[in-house]
Amino acid sequence: MVFYVTGVGFPLPAELAARARDIIAGRIEPVPTRDAATVVILREGPEVYLLRRKSTMAFAAGAYVFPGGSVDARDADQAVAWAGPSPAEWGETFHASEGVARALVCAAVRETFEESGVLLAGPDPGTVVGDTTGDDWEADRLALIDRSLSFADFLARRGLVLRSDLLKPWAHWITPEIESRRFDTRFFAAVLPEGQRTRDVGGEADQVAWKRPAEALQLADQGEIFLMPPTHHTLDELAVHDDVGSILAEHRKIVPIMPKAVEIEGEMRLVTT
Repeated sequence: MVFYVTGVGFPLPAELAARARDIIAGRIEPVPTRDAATVVILREGPEVYLLRRKSTMAFAAGAYVFPGGSVDARDADQAVAWAGPSPAEWGETFHASEGVARALVCAAVRETFEESGVLLAGPDPGTVVGDTTGDDWEADRLALIDRSLSFADFLARRGLVLRSDLLKPWAHWITPEIESRRFDTRFFAAVLPEGQRTRDVGGEADQVAWKRPAEALQLADQGEIFLMPPTHHTLDELAVHDDVGSILAEHRKIVPIMPKAVEIEGEMRLVTT
């Protein structure tokens, strides 16, 4: 993944520039996207929870990102106990089918638990589970990661319902066509539930941190951390808010954003409008 900005854009490295020209000319086809979900976990400050992806990862190695990942086929399971806005309502918000919307919301909650230990679910539509740092929770988290346990079975076994009302739709980013790994990602925001704690849970990340959005942006500008463009853009949007309540109150119009490669004065650049 490369950086891109509005207007003149970012100059592409030679390899990506060549691939961009091949795609524009129809000599090669873009790879298809995979549905994915990302969740911005918030706490008062406001602060956001960031993970640094291991340098060995095939995608976004070394980048500080929000929790999230690809949709699993079982995320669309209708057996998932549900409370809050329905999959149909989420589909209207994200311009997706009811089935895709169900899978996206389930992936958002599942991936958040897998990557941070935060679980947006409770015994009933009005409550949320408390501390999830015990050994039994850790065993379930690992079983979800290795796919030996489905999300629906995890919730059912613990008598929990997914709380879709704890998620706020935030954005929709699509990886540029020139990339060899592409994702169709819906961004959500959610507040850290009372009584729960994030953890350094390992897996795809080697560091975790709570940062104020402006602080994370400053570190990126100084070259101390690496942010992918959607993450940078989202932090930019969050940095104008003074508290979590203001973030949750913001009206969001969800439109797909997919940067494109264009040739400007003989140079291939990646731009977003």
